[in-house]
Amino acid sequence: MLSHLSVSLGACKTCCMMRTSGLPAPPAVRIIHSGHACNVEDERYSERVYTIREGETLELVCLVSGHPRPQIRWTKTAGSASDRFQDSSVFNETLRISRIQRHQGGRYYCKAENGLGSPAIKSIRVDVYYLDDPVVTVHQSVGEAKEQFYYERTVFLRCAANSNPPVRYSWRRGREFLSQGSDKGVEIYEPFFTQGETKILKLKNLRPQDYANYTCTASVRNVCGIPDKSVLFQLSNRTASPTIKLLVEDPIVANPGQTVTLVCITSGGEPTPVLTWVRNAEGLPKKSVLNGGTLTIPAISTEEAGVYSCLASNNVGNPAKKSTNIIVRALRKGRFWITPDPYHNDDNIQIGREVKISCQVEATPAEELMFSWLKNGRPLRSSERMVITQTDPDVALGTTNLDIIDLKFTDFGTYTCVASLRNGGIPEISIDVNISSTTVPPSLTVPRGKSPLVTQEGDTVELQCLVSGKPKPIILWSHADKEAPMPDGSMQTESYDGILRIVNVSREMTGTYRCQTSQYNGFNVKPREAIVELIVQYPPAVEPVYTEIRQGLGRAFSLSCRVLRAHPSRVLKYEWKLGTRLLTVGQFDTRDETEYHVRALNREGYGAYTCDITNEAGAGRCTFLVTGKAFGPEFYYDTYSALWQNKPSVYGFKLQWTQMNPSAVDRIMAYRLGIKQTGQQRWWEQEITMEGTIQKGELLTYNLTELVKPEAYQVRLTPITRFGEGDSAERIIRYSAPVNPHWSKFHCNFEEEAICMFTQDKTEEFDWTRHSAATRDTKYTPNTGPSSDRSGSKQGYYMYIETSRPRQEGDKARLLTPLFNVAPKNPYGNVATNPTYCFSFYYHMYGKHIGSLNVYLRQKSQTGQDSSVWTLSGNQGDRWRQARIDIHPTYSFQMVLEGVRGPGIEGDIAIDDVTIEEGECRDPPPNSNLRSLAPPTAEHIWQLCLTLLLVLAGHRR
Repeated sequence: MLSHLSVSLGACKTCCMMRTSGLPAPPAVRIIHSGHACNVEDERYSERVYTIREGETLELVCLVSGHPRPQIRWTKTAGSASDRFQDSSVFNETLRISRIQRHQGGRYYCKAENGLGSPAIKSIRVDVYYLDDPVVTVHQSVGEAKEQFYYERTVFLRCAANSNPPVRYSWRRGREFLSQGSDKGVEIYEPFFTQGETKILKLKNLRPQDYANYTCTASVRNVCGIPDKSVLFQLSNRTASPTIKLLVEDPIVANPGQTVTLVCITSGGEPTPVLTWVRNAEGLPKKSVLNGGTLTIPAISTEEAGVYSCLASNNVGNPAKKSTNIIVRALRKGRFWITPDPYHNDDNIQIGREVKISCQVEATPAEELMFSWLKNGRPLRSSERMVITQTDPDVALGTTNLDIIDLKFTDFGTYTCVASLRNGGIPEISIDVNISSTTVPPSLTVPRGKSPLVTQEGDTVELQCLVSGKPKPIILWSHADKEAPMPDGSMQTESYDGILRIVNVSREMTGTYRCQTSQYNGFNVKPREAIVELIVQYPPAVEPVYTEIRQGLGRAFSLSCRVLRAHPSRVLKYEWKLGTRLLTVGQFDTRDETEYHVRALNREGYGAYTCDITNEAGAGRCTFLVTGKAFGPEFYYDTYSALWQNKPSVYGFKLQWTQMNPSAVDRIMAYRLGIKQTGQQRWWEQEITMEGTIQKGELLTYNLTELVKPEAYQVRLTPITRFGEGDSAERIIRYSAPVNPHWSKFHCNFEEEAICMFTQDKTEEFDWTRHSAATRDTKYTPNTGPSSDRSGSKQGYYMYIETSRPRQEGDKARLLTPLFNVAPKNPYGNVATNPTYCFSFYYHMYGKHIGSLNVYLRQKSQTGQDSSVWTLSGNQGDRWRQARIDIHPTYSFQMVLEGVRGPGIEGDIAIDDVTIEEGECRDPPPNSNLRSLAPPTAEHIWQLCLTLLLVLAGHRR
């Protein structure tokens, strides 16, 4: 069906609508490259390899086709697991990585999917090239290493450099290149196990002439423009591996806050070794100060203790290493426990029996730890009944015991354990323990009503165990029903008051918890324990939480709300509503879902349906938005170019789309078309009436004409049903001429002010000027420039460069053609062979100061300099001449016309009638001043030789 519609949209005056058969298409994808590529090649027809230099910008473009428009995602494998794309580039057609690093090499995949068929996936392997500075290391043969390299010693010089591709090494002694066999005392080889990673120079039975400067050069054959790198090593009879001395004690014991200085000096080694410090194979403290071999750590703390090592390296032999241990004094975690008489089955303290008081402190260094005991504030010494032991093989280090034999009433009192370090520097720790008739072992109980403890998700809950006894011990909380960490992340949580407080409790915390006594700060007896059960209630989790349902009038449909989980799970009620109007209520039996049925939808039936499912903890809600809105249209992008040019100043566009799920709602009666120029506020709107029913996948076409060049337009399309307007879809229409792959000729005579979408290069010193002889200034520079356009008309326009002041010699003006696409042979294929195009133009180069006119080919996928294809210099006379050039682009391209100012003001250069057409140029005009950039053919060389022979023969006569 074809219908013509007349609309009035300002810029869009005439449009037509056409419907054709459905054209949904599965996705297709291919990857092209731009950015700073060194090389792109196909390996065995199965893999594309993109080579790039480290530090350059990687730019990959994923070209997709298909309808509906496929979604794109970039992924990567064969790289570091920590590699992550920037969020902005993962879902874009262009993947850009600035300053690429070697670890970012690997295989990059572009995946496109639109729900039709299987996703389309293409990949390209990115190979990052780099070359690090080479390093030379020197070794003697095993068993012969001494402080110096004497005569009759075998020396190995090993050169290594990290690179991609594999590096090639070369050696020089002074200015002499060394190779295998060039010197009987020299052997050059690669160890078989290094796979080309190094090159070793072996000096057998060291001779006097072997003491020299050795240069190792690493090369990757200038791939990606990576230059060679060299390193120089001077071998002499003083060459020796490093030796060092530490001018410090080992270990070093310091107080917190003290400044520690470590001094390391070299005692030998040539070349002079380089000194570095490390700590426990880690980095140094941030506040440390390093000055040569001296390391200063101000205000040292316990966290900065450890083994510090001085390393010396000069690439001769093995590095030297010496270490010292820094110990920072500290006293931590003072604890005590009371042990009743172990020979009686009674946990209580009784007169006439033995009782032991133990005190434990963590000390650094442990050998400086000292204990003393006080009773009621007075010093206590060891005796027959009061036995004090500093160390006990049965307990941990840092423990002292006070054994009271045959406890008497006079022994009741407060005993104090005092811990200190022998050399002082830090405060001592005191621990008080009371022994009296009220000192009793602990007991644990759970308060009435605290187990089981029922709470709701998100609340703060306190689990409680009552502890009695004197002294009161520390309480340890843990899971009783499973091996799992506590809410704070540890396996056991300490509590001094018997309460475990959990903030923002979750359903996963339901279970049983154990509270038990610790031996610390209490009795060393069998632990007492109790169990607390925690029940966390939570409202029903339901699905779907929200969904949109599109239906036409008079149709039947059902809504279903399902319970996924809830606690309690069997006290569930449901309530269906439409807006605020109650529809039905009920209670669950054995099923876990409820349904609501609509037999015939009417206009009052549109709206938000809710289903609330409740239990004691709250409610879960399913929401269904029932609407008659039509789905949005899907614009069709698979046409290579929907543009066409019917007038010099305007263009047309073929708008194509399909309708998403057209049968989901009532018949689409029309589309509302909105169009506006980008950057403008005003929309022009027009309704497009639809006859009959639109089928799924049916391609709809609408022609927009009288669009002003080179403006871009924003188009909005909205379907309309009996319900009203549906979802809108928008797209941008941009003008770029020519973009049709089947274009055969482009011609521009600069008569239009838009100059056929030519653009000026703003990076150069000045611009080309559009001009006509009819409007020429009477004060123009004489003896240069054309007196008419190429056709001879004084009213006709052309482009020229004005060389009057302030222009200077060598100033450049560049004029760029529009971007032209090179058409593939099929919708998803590549260009099979390089096509040929003829680029022609007329030029006028008249004046004694004429500079140069240059023509360049610029291709979109290439970087770097433009390709020069034509150049001409000097005065060519007061007439228009034509230049024709064959070009062979492989990607989208532009032509660049460059005018260069000569030595004076009489140097105007003009161009006119620029043409690009398919095929080779026909009958190119001869021109003796034209310099061809193509190499001479064999036929031309033969003709030149024949001419020279004839000239010589003429002279002989």
